[in-house]
Amino acid sequence: MPEAVLFDLDGTLADTAPDLGAALNRVRQDYNLPPLPLDTLRPHTSQGGRGLLRVGMGITPQDDSYAELYRRFIQHYEERLCHHTTLFPGMAELLAQLEQRRIPWGVVTNKSERLTHPLLQQMDLAHRCACIVCGDSTPNPKPAPDPLLLAAQLLGLPTQDCCYLGDDLRDIQAGNACAMMTIGVRWGYLGTEHPPETWGADHLIDHPDEVSPLLRPTR
Repeated sequence: MPEAVLFDLDGTLADTAPDLGAALNRVRQDYNLPPLPLDTLRPHTSQGGRGLLRVGMGITPQDDSYAELYRRFIQHYEERLCHHTTLFPGMAELLAQLEQRRIPWGVVTNKSERLTHPLLQQMDLAHRCACIVCGDSTPNPKPAPDPLLLAAQLLGLPTQDCCYLGDDLRDIQAGNACAMMTIGVRWGYLGTEHPPETWGADHLIDHPDEVSPLLRPTR
């Protein structure tokens, strides 16, 4: 049974969609476009600026205007990084339970270090994390296993003694690729193409309180 818990950040640990969506809408405002509703943007949030700019501005990294729009998006997001971001319901209680049971937990995200560390600090979580691995912490981000392999190394544990929670197919692919227990969460953003039942996760859960029974008993 796992002895450490690793969380994806956006859509798993924290609901960052309100602030990410607001940054996208400020880009739209820069170009005199009306805002899009958060419900339209939420499913694309796990793909970060790339996914939000695709749905919000109709561009991809191959477009000539992408670099400028991405720069604007990141600038807007950094200015209001944690105005409306919160832990998902039940997550604060889960983190407290893990700490009470002396089970280390950490964050593995494709978000850049430039954004991840300030966000976790503003949420008063950075000092509680046993490890923080970001999208640019390793040469290959998820779905490659590299970030999870680094997290296990930082924890001093084999991957088999860790579990990884995520709300996107690539989270589960990364965990499965390094023999880590994978837990798909249904409360996240979930993407738009692959339903959770097709991800190949070891477990699918609907609420954070379903995590504790999957872990090692308290010693």
